[in-house]
Amino acid sequence: MYIRDMEKITEKILLEKSSPKTNKLEQIKILNLSRMGLKSEDLPVPLLSKLSSLEQLDLSGNMLQEIPKGLHLPSLKILNCSNNDMEDVVSLEALRNIEELRLEDNLYLTVNDEHKVIFLLPKLRMFNGKDISSTAHHIRHSSTEILGKRVIGVWERSFSLPDPITAQSLAAVEKRFIAASAQIKYGPNSLSEYTKWRVEMIAKEYLKSLTCSEEKGGKVTDTTPTKENETRAERKTRDLGGNSITSPQKRTRNNSEVAAEASPRKSSRLVSAAPVEASPRKSTRVTSTPQKAGPIMSSPRKHARMTNAGTPEGSPRKSSRLEIAGKTESPRKAAKSVISTPTSRPAKGESPRKTAKDQTTSQQSKPKTAKTENNTPRKTASAKLKVPQEPVSLQPVHVLQCHSRQDSPEDFSTQLWACAFEPPRECSGGMSGGSRIVATCGGETLCVIDCESGHVLKKYKVPGEEFFSIAWSTVLMSRTGGSGRPCNILAAGGKRGLVKLIHPRVNLAFGEFRASRRAISIMRFSPQSASFLFTGTYENKIFLWDIGGLDRDYNFKISKLLVLETGSTPLHLTLPPSSPDTHLLSGCDDGLYIFNTELSKNTQKRSEEMEIVFPVYKKKDKKNTYRTIDGLSFLSDDIVASKSHMQGSIYLWSWSATQASWNGRKKAVAAVVLAELQWSSTDIPYLSLSTCPGYGYVVCGDEQGRLWMYHITDTMMENFKSGKTISATEVLEWPSPVRAGMGALEGPSINSIAMDPDLHYLVALTDKNMAVVWKRESR
Repeated sequence: MYIRDMEKITEKILLEKSSPKTNKLEQIKILNLSRMGLKSEDLPVPLLSKLSSLEQLDLSGNMLQEIPKGLHLPSLKILNCSNNDMEDVVSLEALRNIEELRLEDNLYLTVNDEHKVIFLLPKLRMFNGKDISSTAHHIRHSSTEILGKRVIGVWERSFSLPDPITAQSLAAVEKRFIAASAQIKYGPNSLSEYTKWRVEMIAKEYLKSLTCSEEKGGKVTDTTPTKENETRAERKTRDLGGNSITSPQKRTRNNSEVAAEASPRKSSRLVSAAPVEASPRKSTRVTSTPQKAGPIMSSPRKHARMTNAGTPEGSPRKSSRLEIAGKTESPRKAAKSVISTPTSRPAKGESPRKTAKDQTTSQQSKPKTAKTENNTPRKTASAKLKVPQEPVSLQPVHVLQCHSRQDSPEDFSTQLWACAFEPPRECSGGMSGGSRIVATCGGETLCVIDCESGHVLKKYKVPGEEFFSIAWSTVLMSRTGGSGRPCNILAAGGKRGLVKLIHPRVNLAFGEFRASRRAISIMRFSPQSASFLFTGTYENKIFLWDIGGLDRDYNFKISKLLVLETGSTPLHLTLPPSSPDTHLLSGCDDGLYIFNTELSKNTQKRSEEMEIVFPVYKKKDKKNTYRTIDGLSFLSDDIVASKSHMQGSIYLWSWSATQASWNGRKKAVAAVVLAELQWSSTDIPYLSLSTCPGYGYVVCGDEQGRLWMYHITDTMMENFKSGKTISATEVLEWPSPVRAGMGALEGPSINSIAMDPDLHYLVALTDKNMAVVWKRESR
């Protein structure tokens, strides 16, 4: 005998959980359906649509993935959907009169979804308990106007209406127009998914407006019929090409799951050299359902093995090796390559580099001013830079595709975000040559690569994750006898807010802990206290954790030591070499802030001690504040290199002199600028810089795949007094790798750079799933 499941929501239940008490659904104003284990299919649309006077609805603590289609609640003003499994915010569009909305603790929602909600609900003024009036005005009006102008620009440059206009020809033009508009970049990379979604909407609306006059003169057949009784929300969704967000079916899995490698796909398909869609930090939907939990202070002992890619020479690896144009290979390496070199590339032995005198005309046509405002401090650094006076010479040796989705050699869209060299090798004989081992992250994969051979030694994969940051440290592991053994561990974090802890040498992902309810943007271990880990998050906070040491079974204990309030997303973290235990510099989306991190103070929760302000801030206009600090690193114990989005240059400034000029009363203090380095005039954000203190190098990539190299020596320091903008020592051109049968791949944006301390190797990560290894030539 089968018993039919009882309906979870009935008229009786609605009347019981309503306020004021009434016997008519039409008179209910407040309804509490929280913590009932409801799924989206449990909400009866016809029944709920009778609540014509409902003003407040609490659906928190359920398992809702979306608001069911067709739900009509015209009087609803306050909705609580927190602590659910919401994946589709577009479904909220039908509730257009909502003024207050709560969506906290929905693990699958990102900042992109928040922007979509604010745009789709025109009356929304309170979101997650905060007044969003100013943010909403920017999203609904200011950014829309800017994106609209850019979309129109794309049309006017490259498109026109077909003649004659037919449904088929118009659909083809629309498809190409939307694809071209999708390349528009605006705002932070973390909002690229929202930008793409909004640009597609604008492109369709603009094309529709162009065809209105044409349709009056000649009828265009619409291949998509309009449904009868179709709601306004459903019609708009259809007009937008069905932009509702859907998620693949979720499956339960171990949070430390490591996906085993499969054999790489050997494909002879041609790869187009056309620009590939790239969505910076695009938060794709999570494909598994992690267990909901609050802040975790200790990690479960769920060990997972990393994939060991360090197989014998004859074994294939899951990374496509791209050949560099004009590069001479040994017979053994050439045999392994699947790429051919076009005859149009530079001749053998020709170096893909430019000196400062050879920099592009476009850069020279936009001269950077080095004049500093009269009230802006500028001084000559007092300390000498003990670095080699001769510049190094680098050559590209490997271009790798090791982060491909489903190991596809056709993947040129996965963004690579962070790379870091392993500390000196472990005392007990770990991986040899620590300075040649680099870790990289992007998409759902983390790789450990040998820069000399180009081999991917280890690979760690978490389906549904998107890794944004990694950090190495050397911690002590206890062993029999009481003495500790140092071991190099790797921490990785991304959009899920979880920190993964890995010991690559033994192929073990030994633990994890939740660092945030939102995504992790940046991580940094303290060089002074090796177990101290800073995590910057999209909660606009920086947390300091102590992971302690490891016992023989890799057990560890997490302690939260500090919470630093940043006010915007932290993008870069660095600790002064002279005072790593007392101060932290954080480059954020809205400025550079200094925090006191002394643990002797009583307060665990702190705001910034001071803000460093730069001359470029005075160029503020309606479109840009120049306050997004997307590059930050110490060049020496005192000299800091930093840059702002759209600054077009890099500042070198003195940490000690700037700190000394602070009077302790006002938080804002002007940076004591030492020099200004000429850089690209690109408007693409988050192209970070890197430094190599031992060799006096500052390096920053640009939007064309080039590397701007600045060799800062004592001689150059003397010229700082002149106040002139300093040109790059040299600009390394994009090595233009090619695949068999196709032309060279165009230069992508360089998202991240790392150099080993001895500058034997430089690794550059791109937004097109390519990691480029450069090696220093011996003289």
